[in-house]
Amino acid sequence: MRDLEVFKAIKDESNRQKNNIELIASENFVSSDILSAVGSIMTNKYAEGYPSKRYYGGCYCVDVVETLACDRLKLLFNAEHANVQPHSGSQANMAVYMTILNHNDKVLGMDLSAGGHLTHGHPMNFSGLQYDFYSYGVNKETEMIDYNEVMSIAKDVMPKLIVCGASAYSRAIDFKKFREIADEVGAYLMVDMAHIAGLVAAGLHQNPCEYADFVTSTTHKTLRGPRGGIILCKEQYAKQLDKTVFPGMQGGPLMHIIAAKAICFHEALDPEFKEYINNVVDNCKALAYELEKQGLRIITGGSDNHLILVDVLTTYNITGKVAEKVLDEVNITCNKNTIPFDTQKPFVTSGIRLGTAAMTTKGYSKEDFIQIAKWIAIVLKNHDNEEIKTQVKLEVKKLTEKYS
Repeated sequence: MRDLEVFKAIKDESNRQKNNIELIASENFVSSDILSAVGSIMTNKYAEGYPSKRYYGGCYCVDVVETLACDRLKLLFNAEHANVQPHSGSQANMAVYMTILNHNDKVLGMDLSAGGHLTHGHPMNFSGLQYDFYSYGVNKETEMIDYNEVMSIAKDVMPKLIVCGASAYSRAIDFKKFREIADEVGAYLMVDMAHIAGLVAAGLHQNPCEYADFVTSTTHKTLRGPRGGIILCKEQYAKQLDKTVFPGMQGGPLMHIIAAKAICFHEALDPEFKEYINNVVDNCKALAYELEKQGLRIITGGSDNHLILVDVLTTYNITGKVAEKVLDEVNITCNKNTIPFDTQKPFVTSGIRLGTAAMTTKGYSKEDFIQIAKWIAIVLKNHDNEEIKTQVKLEVKKLTEKYS
């Protein structure tokens, strides 16, 4: 261990993860098997191409893990074709766009401020720079997707592709309705299920593979795998999609990550995974209920999945940026987040986003999340009170030690 500076940072991060309550909705804790695969000698092997069709020799071992990953992924989501090579969710989305779109083609996606993702058309992202994106949002009263409004926008825009899925939307998404909208205007349908993939795998959310031409996801959120991306599609698009990923936009795949993805899908096929996801959803409902009981406004009034958005500005007249910092001081980790129709800047925000997937992995119960909600409320209400923050931090430490 020669690089002491890097390994000290790794050790410090290990301690931070051990001692903090991690509520960032896009994070999770992987199993020891996945961690071993990510740090395995598979990282040494170049494997440009696909199983049995590589541009390098000596790929017969890595062919096994990629084939396993694809077969398990198709089984998990009842999909016709799978590609496990994208390095991230953003690159998975890019691959789909490049497969079916030309420069400046019209696309309809969810606005980032309403809960979408950067790759769904933000003007500073490649998606907004390369394609002519239009957006839909949520209803101002319900803060939920209005499918009639989406249909109306789609008819006006006549996009070549409709993108649905979100990074900060706490309600179930009706993919069947999106399919109907896409068919009405003759558009392709792509679902980005990065956040809810685990719920889909466990049967707790409608499966987009039944309705979408393409489905993309990350593997490191509710699916509880390594950091990476995946793409599922109908068989008719398989050949062109694979060509787009390689050689179209990537070179050698990360075989250590693909090995870890294969393990992730194996774990998600285990009946225990469904029990885990059930607990994730129950814990999120408990967290939302108690926060609302404590006087905080929950966007949409609750949650159907693993995350909630909390309006901190209305209740405590503090920004999401301040709330994130104050909670971090007591070892509760979350992220500032815009809420629908936010009046604050994106780096300031009126809200915070909270998720239950990571701490549920550690074994946290509904009772634990109720207590966490109480801590969040008292800290935000008394964000300038050092004595209260010190006391809460001690109580947080007791809880994290219980599950360490």
